[in-house]
Amino acid sequence: MRHFKFAPDWLRFFIIVVLIVGIFFRFYNLGTKVYWHDEIYTSLRVTGYTVAEVTKQIFNERVITREAFAKFQSLNPEKNLGDTIKSLAVEDPQHPPLYYVITRLWVQIFGSSVTAIRSLSAFISLLAFPCIYWLCRELFNVPLSLPYLAIALISVSPIQLIYAQEAREYMLWVVTILVSSASLLRAIRLEFKWQLEKERIFTWGIYALTLALSLYTSLLSGFVAVAHGIYIVTMKKFHWHKTVKAYSIASLTAFLSFTPWILVVLANFSKFHDSTAQTVTRSPWWAVIQSWLMQLSRIFFDLNFGFENPLSYLITPIFFIFVGYAIYFLCRTTHPQAWLFIITLIIVPALPLMLPDLILGGNRSLTERYLMPSYLGIQLAVAYLLATQLYNGNWSRRRIWKTITALVIISGIFSGAVSSQAETWWSKVVSSGNLKVAKIINHTSRPLLLSDDLGINYGNIFSLSYLLEPKVHFQLLKNSNIPKKSPGFTNVFFLNPSGKLQKGIEKKYKSKIKTVYRDKYYSLFKLGKN
Repeated sequence: MRHFKFAPDWLRFFIIVVLIVGIFFRFYNLGTKVYWHDEIYTSLRVTGYTVAEVTKQIFNERVITREAFAKFQSLNPEKNLGDTIKSLAVEDPQHPPLYYVITRLWVQIFGSSVTAIRSLSAFISLLAFPCIYWLCRELFNVPLSLPYLAIALISVSPIQLIYAQEAREYMLWVVTILVSSASLLRAIRLEFKWQLEKERIFTWGIYALTLALSLYTSLLSGFVAVAHGIYIVTMKKFHWHKTVKAYSIASLTAFLSFTPWILVVLANFSKFHDSTAQTVTRSPWWAVIQSWLMQLSRIFFDLNFGFENPLSYLITPIFFIFVGYAIYFLCRTTHPQAWLFIITLIIVPALPLMLPDLILGGNRSLTERYLMPSYLGIQLAVAYLLATQLYNGNWSRRRIWKTITALVIISGIFSGAVSSQAETWWSKVVSSGNLKVAKIINHTSRPLLLSDDLGINYGNIFSLSYLLEPKVHFQLLKNSNIPKKSPGFTNVFFLNPSGKLQKGIEKKYKSKIKTVYRDKYYSLFKLGKN
């Protein structure tokens, strides 16, 4: 620690420039990318409607225009804040309500456009900067250049930029993870100082409050709380120390305050199970490991390609070695009070997702946003490595590490520049092909799009309603019922019809249907001539 210094003027200027660039990328072209499947559900929950209500009203075989979707994507006097919470409770209990309540209040002020609703995540993401600064100061407790480098890393981190432009709760989760972690370390530090009991209770109360807010943002915060507990118990050598006791009381208080939502999850466990069922889909072990490597590199560099691109076989090993060395260097050169906290933050939230995927099969750990705590721990380890190496060794060694630091940050800036111009990205997952589908349909005359309410069709139909021109009409089916042929349409398309629906249509319409678009998630078919 004695090698650390205040950040020199050149480094402060560089980081200020990087920070400005990171803020710019968070707000630039907010409404450009596809408003995808999961974001559609954000708007649905915020308006207070349930899928069952929407299905009943528009999935009824009637021909409708895209204006029919707007009612369920914007606020209206029919629904209130209680309906927002009820919609989550009865259909989507895996998502606690804090973000959705905040978003509803935000939408009441700024409107429900794509840009407006995404801007909330962008503003929330700015709170991560002071929070990670505070966490670094509590971890290392001296005036360092490290906090500034940590801010620079997350300001242009591709994974942070992507979710800062998405109408989901993940940026709020990042902020609550950082602030609860920093408040925990502050409470531990103040345990060693003489202070009034009221001050001690207040300090631990802040941790309990921030942990509760994190739990009400994401159920996965429970793993972060476990990481905190393992850290404290290990630091106190498994003795019933007063710090362990204080942590136990504070964390128990947080979980007790979260009891109402735990009861909601238990009462609607079948819905909870259904909404998470896709995470147990089997994937080959080698594909799982490849995805982990790709996720690791996306923390620092992301040009929206996977392992089908040969460059990935060069990039992912480089970042794997770089991160591995950063963690090794952290453990070798810092006090356990610092490195143990970061290691538990990386490992503990990830293991419950990664181990089942390897042992039982599944793709729990392949969802990047579920591993946000681990990403933050990795970024802290890298920031520590870079901050120390800027001042250690001879001039040539420091120059090499200055170059590495610049390359890491430039990689993030370049990734953000490319992503900011794109209309879709890997993060759009099941809706990443919607832009191509919309272009195919928009280029035809008098088009009609048919789909049912099965699987991902519901979210993708709503997503397409933002992209399709007013001339496109929709005919939405319930339970794959085969409708009568609607007159007046020259081009009839079917979005992801089931095999049963395909056969029924061909038989009833006496026409063949052909594939006009296909990706790994769904297909678009077109009705041929008789």
